[in-house]
Amino acid sequence: MQRKPKATRTTGLAAMATLMTFVAVLLVGATASAQAGPPENAVLDWNLHAVNALVNSPSAPIPGAGQTPPVSILHLAMAQGAVYDAVNMIDGGHEPYLNDLPSAPEGASKAAAVATAAHDVLVGVVVVPRLSPVIIARLDDLYDESIAAATIQDGPTAVADGIEAGEAAAEAMLEERATDGRYGSFMFTPGFDRGEWRPTTLGVSDPFAWVAKVDPFLLESTSQFRTKGPHALKSGAYTREYNEVKGLGETDSPRTPEQNAVAGFYTNNVPPPELFNRTFRVISESEGLTLVEQARLFVMLNMAGADALINCWDDKAFWSFWRPVTAIHEGDDDGNRRTVGDPDWTPLAGTPPYPDHPSGYNCATSAFMHTADAFFGKKPLSFSVVRIVPGVPDVTRTYNQFTDVVDDTIDARVYQGIHFRAADVQGAGIGKDVAHWLDKHYFQPVK
Repeated sequence: MQRKPKATRTTGLAAMATLMTFVAVLLVGATASAQAGPPENAVLDWNLHAVNALVNSPSAPIPGAGQTPPVSILHLAMAQGAVYDAVNMIDGGHEPYLNDLPSAPEGASKAAAVATAAHDVLVGVVVVPRLSPVIIARLDDLYDESIAAATIQDGPTAVADGIEAGEAAAEAMLEERATDGRYGSFMFTPGFDRGEWRPTTLGVSDPFAWVAKVDPFLLESTSQFRTKGPHALKSGAYTREYNEVKGLGETDSPRTPEQNAVAGFYTNNVPPPELFNRTFRVISESEGLTLVEQARLFVMLNMAGADALINCWDDKAFWSFWRPVTAIHEGDDDGNRRTVGDPDWTPLAGTPPYPDHPSGYNCATSAFMHTADAFFGKKPLSFSVVRIVPGVPDVTRTYNQFTDVVDDTIDARVYQGIHFRAADVQGAGIGKDVAHWLDKHYFQPVK
């Protein structure tokens, strides 16, 4: 994609030339796989494009970088933050995320601002490994189509102003996060005493443990919401949770049909960043949110999710507690006479390569759902979450309260045999605390 230098894009002749170029690109179809929606859907479209680029596997029909949830959510938060600020520079109805951004003309194209902000963050952010040329080419084509559609609807002057706002917001976000601690050297430290975490799969340790040391987007520190921690190994509470996961979380445990349904729904191959961004794109349309409202919702969701996982990974490093599979294999030697070990016990789901406490899935899910609960006014709202996995039929679960999803994800990680219940409940507590902090301190209406 070729874009005119910033200094020459805002003149009338340059804007008209840009219009003709983008319309031509749109009409001939820059690529068969790039599909731009109508300008009023720009926030939802570019949320989808960002998720595809960051979360999808490199071998997917729409290839992506295959980033893990704690990594992808950081970059989604950056993209949505720039989108929010770009739109708010035009609308001006809420406090900005980053200060000292210029205002934009009231008539500037919000769709052009959205596309530019999201595109420029996605292709400009430093990730390891770098986004492939295929991914960048697709984002470039989608950007060209988005600008062409916005120009047809809003006119070249409004689009030029929108592009300028999007560029400013993206540049500010990239500068803000340039030295935020991503891709640092921190690793989880394994131990071999009772209760201490150690890798469970061929000695593999999370290569993304550095998330624990990344600067938060909203919180004052990575440990702002420290959990109470796992139960003491000799306590009755630990005994109960040990026996619960041992009895329900093994491959052939006698779970009920509903327990199996929950365990099979919220799995690691449907990561929260993809699952819940997709869910809230549907909710945004069904609830008739405006583009401005969508921009605010998605920055809130993804920044809450990002900070919940940063705090969560910090907490994992602090407690460094063993996984159920290790605990049950070592149950006869844990100092608790009421826990019976089983060296052959196998969890229903594969155990991730990082400490048990707290549950990352629940940190993220709770942050999304409590943020949504606050955004929509803590009222009942019927919605569905759809599990989409290639090669198998889609599965849908329907809810009437956002926080009901958290109840399911807490249970799911126990039924899968990969967490003690305290890790799930306290992880959900981190997500709730982050959401409440956001609701109190960020994205407030301008008085």
